[in-house]
Amino acid sequence: MSVTITREGEIALVTVDNPPVNALGQALRQGLWDAVSTLDADDKVKAVVLICAGRTFIAGADVREFGQTPQPPHLPDLVTKIEAAQKPWVAAIHGSALGGGLEVALGCRFRVAVENASLGLPEVTLGVIPGASGTVRTPRLIGLEKAIAMITSGKPVRAKQALTDGLVDAVIEGDLKDGTLAFARNALQQPLPQPISFRPAPQADETFWQAQQESVRKAARGASAPLMALESVRHSTILPFDEAMAFERQTFLERRDSREAAALRRIFFAERGATRPATLQDVTPVTLKTIGVIGGGTMGAGIAAALREAGYPVILTEQDETAVERGLANIRKIFDDSVKRGRQSEAQAQERFAGVTGTCNYADLADADLVIEAVFEEISVKRAVFEKLGQVCRPDAILATNTSYIDPRAIAEGLPHPERFIGLHFFSPAHIMKLLEIVPVPETSDAVLATGFSLAAKLKKMPVRAGICEGFIGNRILKRYRAAAEDLLRKGNNIADIDAAMRSYGLAMGPFEAQDLGGLDIAYLQREGARATGQVIPQTLGDILVEAGRKGQKTAGGWYDYADGNRKGQPSAAVTALLKPHVTNGSPMSATEIAEALVGEIAAEGQAILDEGIATDAVDIDLVKIHGYGFPRWRGGPMFASGRA
Repeated sequence: MSVTITREGEIALVTVDNPPVNALGQALRQGLWDAVSTLDADDKVKAVVLICAGRTFIAGADVREFGQTPQPPHLPDLVTKIEAAQKPWVAAIHGSALGGGLEVALGCRFRVAVENASLGLPEVTLGVIPGASGTVRTPRLIGLEKAIAMITSGKPVRAKQALTDGLVDAVIEGDLKDGTLAFARNALQQPLPQPISFRPAPQADETFWQAQQESVRKAARGASAPLMALESVRHSTILPFDEAMAFERQTFLERRDSREAAALRRIFFAERGATRPATLQDVTPVTLKTIGVIGGGTMGAGIAAALREAGYPVILTEQDETAVERGLANIRKIFDDSVKRGRQSEAQAQERFAGVTGTCNYADLADADLVIEAVFEEISVKRAVFEKLGQVCRPDAILATNTSYIDPRAIAEGLPHPERFIGLHFFSPAHIMKLLEIVPVPETSDAVLATGFSLAAKLKKMPVRAGICEGFIGNRILKRYRAAAEDLLRKGNNIADIDAAMRSYGLAMGPFEAQDLGGLDIAYLQREGARATGQVIPQTLGDILVEAGRKGQKTAGGWYDYADGNRKGQPSAAVTALLKPHVTNGSPMSATEIAEALVGEIAAEGQAILDEGIATDAVDIDLVKIHGYGFPRWRGGPMFASGRA
């Protein structure tokens, strides 16, 4: 770690070099503290440029200090010292200025950034609030609404938006150092702006704060850190600066020791290491240049779109020309929808779609480095695909199945070079959902396994290794969750009350709403397939609805009724009548009791999965539930929430 001082005429250049992300550890804080004192004493220096070596500006706190008592100089004091410096400081931002990094920049008299830089205060995503003036200085700089949006969501903004908002004073084109030095020299010719702490706090009436509180509460889904951050912003408008700072700091320190913060820190560290497990650190992944996808339905198209987003050329293979055209249309629709939502430009969409080649000739996959099968969930169909792939693909080409339930060993039976086979279970819609279950078979080589994790990183997905069992980790737990929800229904709890309880717990949807959205027939067909093989599968309440033609939103009726295309379901008299023989008149449970019961069932199944070696760590189960099934992140996952982690 180093903080060095050089001089460019009357401008001092303070360079931070603390790889990999210039984190604000104690040594760096001390180095900056000393730099202020040194430069204040230098009469030849008229201004100071703060710039960082490496790939980013100060990207935030040092994660190695998480959970420890901070050592002096404390960050709020450092920010105040920079702001009070006798020479104006200019923050030159590239990469990311996040959390404490942005708060240091707020202590500078000016902030400039390159076009692709991002700036943000993500503390609420770790269960805390900004603790070094983020909630106090930011509103004084950019106003209440923009500050509240940034602070309570934790989402960063790009440099151009930051310039529009007033968070930075200029966007630098060309070399950052040269551009910032020129900016500083020009700034010295103008009257200097007031330090942010001297500026008046913006004001708002009680109606404004009530509306903001309701909006933040809704978005937070039960998390408390965003609401505490909002409260700190509100205090910054009604208290003198020093008192507002004291309130922010005290809140930060209290939040740091909260269970919510502990949960989010745990998930943060798990995600940080997920794409490169310790057991594969010394294994080199296979280089992938071209990837084939078999099947152009919803799943296959989503996988192809995700691969194109990551820059891979894709060969989409279907059974005939009609199916090829249908699959290409599915992919094109994904990109068109992305343009409509403003996620990419028309030119980007066209470029990505141009990288997809459609074919019904398996021989066109001869040079593919990886082929992912995403056809109908029926073993004979999948085995036929891999029989063809075994004939046309290179012996070293990786072959992957996207099966959700079928034993991958049965799919790959007889495949030549089985060491190149692996399960890659994407979640639908595959271009949006972050979870990727990676399922090796006993023969899968370490290089192929490492490639699965490497691919997940390039696709910006969250990989979790899963052993082989019905449903792997996620769908196996989902099956028990749904059965437990039906059991509560059988005992006299209302469908709507069960869903409402899980929404109150922090999920986006309850178990019955989610089934209606995805389609009750999917799980029904899986159960019917198992019954056809002679397995004894008891009838579920969902089976009764499907057999009555109620498959969910797609048939305007599942657990709920859906009128005139309305996606918000209404309680159904027809469902009540269909299920009446199967429901008792027990005493309804409270929302808290319902949530505790269902989360307990999820965690119990997770424990069974751990005990059987299907998952290697409790946090893997929590990652699956958070990234694949919408479990509230701030609760740390079901294993953490239930005390099993």
